[in-house]
Amino acid sequence: MNKSLRLYSLLLVLVLSIAWLAPAGAQDGAGGSLTDALSKLLRGTDASGAQGDGRGAERRVPFGQSEIQLSFAPLVRETSPAVVNVYASSTVQVRSPFMGDPFFERFFGRQQMPPRVRSSLGSGVLVDPSGVIVTNNHVISGADEVKVALADGREFESEILLKDEELDLAVLKIKGDEAFPAVRLGDSDMLEVGDLVLAIGNPFGVGQTTTSGIVSALARSHIGVSDFGFFIQTDAAINPGNSGGALIDMKGQVIGINTAIVSRSGGSIGIGFAIPANMVRAVVDAAQSGAKSFERPYFGASFDPVTAQIAEALGMPRPVGALVREVAPDSPAERAGLKPGDVVTTMDGADIQHPDALEYRLVTHPVDEEGTVRILRDGKSEDMTFKLERLSAGENAEPVLLEGRSPFAGASIADLGPRLAQRLKLPLAKKGVVILDVDRRSPAASIGLRRGDILREINGLEIDSADMMEQVAQEDSRRWYFSVERDGRILKQSLRF
Repeated sequence: MNKSLRLYSLLLVLVLSIAWLAPAGAQDGAGGSLTDALSKLLRGTDASGAQGDGRGAERRVPFGQSEIQLSFAPLVRETSPAVVNVYASSTVQVRSPFMGDPFFERFFGRQQMPPRVRSSLGSGVLVDPSGVIVTNNHVISGADEVKVALADGREFESEILLKDEELDLAVLKIKGDEAFPAVRLGDSDMLEVGDLVLAIGNPFGVGQTTTSGIVSALARSHIGVSDFGFFIQTDAAINPGNSGGALIDMKGQVIGINTAIVSRSGGSIGIGFAIPANMVRAVVDAAQSGAKSFERPYFGASFDPVTAQIAEALGMPRPVGALVREVAPDSPAERAGLKPGDVVTTMDGADIQHPDALEYRLVTHPVDEEGTVRILRDGKSEDMTFKLERLSAGENAEPVLLEGRSPFAGASIADLGPRLAQRLKLPLAKKGVVILDVDRRSPAASIGLRRGDILREINGLEIDSADMMEQVAQEDSRRWYFSVERDGRILKQSLRF
């Protein structure tokens, strides 16, 4: 029995040796020999000898004990110094629960409670030796002071160059003149499901931590953490405190900024999400050019997902693409030839699975370069070229900050038009006065006003312009009756203020 086992072992070693020494291109008849197949498998090619589409040319399964014992340590040593801890603090004014009560104010006056300091901890990534850092907006949201701690223990003050609540990204700049360790932003469009990745950050404040995993999925949408809908999903462990940290590929490049997890306990269960590096690059470029906010390009069309019923009605084999809902007049979309009812299936050669994927392609597309979309109309495919415009072009009205003692003080408003409606993800045909921002410590925030609310009526007056709203907000009144439009519904409220 032992002799038989030794004989089988010798034969197996002989076959593998022949396969390893066999020429890569040798063929035995039409299908090739067993040794050819084994040789090609070991060399990372498929059965036909092809190396794949270029993106997977250097990929193959690990072979041998020496390869299984390989380590990520050299990659971590190279990239981890560029991952930093971000400490944000803010002073919060606490509002007395009795404020506004006429009985309490009559005998005790307007009592002010002492402010308290709120702090948050997250991670960030140095993407430029000059000290430019990318992190999540929710890490530094509302912060009065932001400090950064490097991996070597040094701490620096930083300033906020740019932040975007919708994308949940922020760009910081360290106050220092030295060259800092930085890591490059990679091309996230080259990612494939199954690629190895490392997540580096500071979970739960325990210190810099590295975890490994794979890319579990691409183009994830509707995960409920921001208005952005094009995330990289990974099973690399991401926990609270990892927000803003780096998702690293095997080339040592940042291919994503870790942002959120799905969890029932607060810890990692292997479902984490990162913002793609191509989106991050667009925001960083805007910050380095001096912009205070990330300006999305103007396309002038709104889209709906293609459901199974719509796909069947249009004769599509499966429900993919973005259905054009409306097109703004004199917009890039109208000039390209788009019409309501068209289905956008690809953009610049990339498949469009849903409207969020199309939005991602539009946002990351350079404004000064021509793009191409393929649409399905009346059962036929057609290519259309377009050129995006800057969202701010053609907008005449400047945002107005409401002041005074009214309940609307602290809200920034503007006249609503198609460009602004696209930015706020409102129907393009909507008109009126819209709220752009609300100071979280203002009266407007205390009564529940939000970004995107459309002011319709105040104390019996129909609001038709930002100038009119500014005048109404200056009135000296203790009673206010107003209505706002939110998500297509009219909300009415009355209060004593």
